[in-house]
Amino acid sequence: MLKPVGRLLAASVLVAGAVACAPGADGGRPGGRAPSEVSTEVAKAGQVTLTVWDQEVQGGQRAQIERLNAGFQAKYPNVRIHRVARSFSDLQKTLRLALSGGDPPDVVQANQGYASMGQFVKAGMLLPLTPYDRVYGWRKRYPKALTDLNSVSPDGRSIGTGDLYGVSLNGEIVGIYVNREKLARLGIGPPRTWAEFERALAAAKGKGELPVVFGNLEKLPAMQTYGVIQDQLAGKDPVRSLIFGTGGKWTDGPNVQAARTLADWAERGYFNKDANAVKWDDTPVDFAKGQGVFMIGGNWWAADLQKKMGAKAGFMAPPPAQAGAPPTTMGGESLPFSITSKSRHPDVAAAYIDYITSPQAMDVSVETGNLPALAAPSKRPEGALTKDVAAAWAELSKGDGITPYIDYATPGLADTLGGPLQELIAGRTTPEKALEAAQRDYEEFLKGK
Repeated sequence: MLKPVGRLLAASVLVAGAVACAPGADGGRPGGRAPSEVSTEVAKAGQVTLTVWDQEVQGGQRAQIERLNAGFQAKYPNVRIHRVARSFSDLQKTLRLALSGGDPPDVVQANQGYASMGQFVKAGMLLPLTPYDRVYGWRKRYPKALTDLNSVSPDGRSIGTGDLYGVSLNGEIVGIYVNREKLARLGIGPPRTWAEFERALAAAKGKGELPVVFGNLEKLPAMQTYGVIQDQLAGKDPVRSLIFGTGGKWTDGPNVQAARTLADWAERGYFNKDANAVKWDDTPVDFAKGQGVFMIGGNWWAADLQKKMGAKAGFMAPPPAQAGAPPTTMGGESLPFSITSKSRHPDVAAAYIDYITSPQAMDVSVETGNLPALAAPSKRPEGALTKDVAAAWAELSKGDGITPYIDYATPGLADTLGGPLQELIAGRTTPEKALEAAQRDYEEFLKGK
């Protein structure tokens, strides 16, 4: 749910200790086993059509990947990229079927966590990237905290260990978008603490404004909003322990209180009444049209909002409990680009991933209004909103304030917590029952680890 050294390009690199495997009958590599030999000479690969599935459909994301694809094809005229673009939700629904079929894509964006990447690794659907990493040096280029998110044990049950299975281009944080014009008209200053933010919601509602524009048809938005609240009430360390299965319960007091806060916001009319019927991607569209004083969402919407709203739009990390304390929120990196185990062109696919996550790609990320996972070598954000995002990212990074997305906790949490949170917003369940459902799923998953 995130989600970006120079190179020594030898003609052919024999990787010591790698598992040798012959190509499968369909030209791919069976069983998700690492290749024993890596070729980096893309120009000598012959005419190649590389099929890439991505979810870079927002304006800035789309502009970014289109420029990078064009650059790769210009560098290697023998390669044609067949791009299949899907929304995040549609990609999650269709990717498993595509990977299990007879003609899967070469490169896909496989979401981090147990539900997607962990399951794909367990099923042998993704190719371990360790041999390619030895050539391209991704682990050296990226901080360990980021490569850990894209690393999975062979059985798919441990995140942060095992082989590398993907590389990400962009950084991600979930923060609070602000309509500066409305805030000024209401006489509300930028909130410096979480209590001030909640008072701002009440003040906006009291003056006839919709406090938070919100779309939750897909359930995931409620989990992100809940996670932002949870970070403020529980604190980053307990949240990290809970998500990584090293301590705590979903039914612990601060976690239940976070659910109660979400329910209170809905009951007080801080969200639009039809929130559970509004698509996630329609939320920033409505915000740009003037609905809502605030919007809780990821930085991936910033480029589009900057074009549509200009200086009216602002972005901030969720304000901390105490004024002056380091902020905390969920985030990490964008969906990584992975190679499918049946790819007919894994070497070309690896070169493609290296190109679209290179230092030069980070410059393209900035130029298209996105947030690069690594510092861009020469470009800096120019618009007010993207400057806000970059400042929030820097502040969170400095204070070690980024927590993982909560749906990483179990393969099924998007349903076992997302569904109850949707019911909670509709007033059809209680905070306690919603968290009890998540805890049952959590305990079942931990038993099998």
